[in-house]
Amino acid sequence: MRIAAAGLFLILATATSAQLPVAPVEPVPSETIQGRADRDQRLTVPVHLGGRGPYHFVVDTGSQRSLIASSVAARLALQPSRNLHIVDMGGRQEVPTAQADELGIGKRSYRNLVLPVLEDEHLGADGVVGTDNMQGQRVLLDFARNRMQIGDARALGGNRGYDIVVTARRKSGQLIITEAVIDRVRVSVVVDTGAETSVGNRALQRALAKRGDTTPVVLVSVTGTQIRADMGLLRRLDIGTVGISGPLVAFTDAPVFAALDLDKKPAMMLGMRELRLFRRVALDFGSKRVMFDLPPGVAAAPGL
Repeated sequence: MRIAAAGLFLILATATSAQLPVAPVEPVPSETIQGRADRDQRLTVPVHLGGRGPYHFVVDTGSQRSLIASSVAARLALQPSRNLHIVDMGGRQEVPTAQADELGIGKRSYRNLVLPVLEDEHLGADGVVGTDNMQGQRVLLDFARNRMQIGDARALGGNRGYDIVVTARRKSGQLIITEAVIDRVRVSVVVDTGAETSVGNRALQRALAKRGDTTPVVLVSVTGTQIRADMGLLRRLDIGTVGISGPLVAFTDAPVFAALDLDKKPAMMLGMRELRLFRRVALDFGSKRVMFDLPPGVAAAPGL
């Protein structure tokens, strides 16, 4: 079985990447951006590049940096920049980049960007909105209405109305949840909205040994690299005080786990199959909190 893999990738801390500018954002009020679901049920939002568009970019909380599809970069005749080393599910890769004078998401404008350029067939979208455009803000993803809200936490309702509010720790721009248990094994969780499938490391697979059959699969990373994995249907994932039944997880020793210091103990990237079970998911990069909201009428299974 061949499956589109997680969208998570990190910029390697090399001299090349250190010279890349971090995109400044103009202060604007909190706002709602209407998006839509793609064929893999990922949330996409309209993005403008240099005033042109809109283009449909996947909101990817697993991606450290925003990026662009090769066809869009060619259509806009973006000037190439130096290659960049990244690490994704398939390992360390060298990818081309392009210079973008301005990237617009709603009323927010990010300028002087150097965007990694990936092939359309592996990306499955016009581009990706990464966590570099989310730092210091709350990002509320409303899966029921396919929209994104971004801005100040208080303006977006604070912590009221969520079934789960958990504190996370930050590493390389990611929020890592530690208050999680899968089939009675404690696990660190990264919310990865760019992934169709949840991916667990081999440490998690070993800890869950003899708890069900697995099927060999091939995952395909955003750079087109193929990764062998073992997929299994598990009993239950508990985050904070709420349980999710029947998570489907592909197990592999992806290099991104080591890059986040998550390779030695059980860890997983929580993909859209499981995230779509929630009505809303909010990531607050300022307070390092992650919030989950169940759909109306769905009773929460008490957590462990």
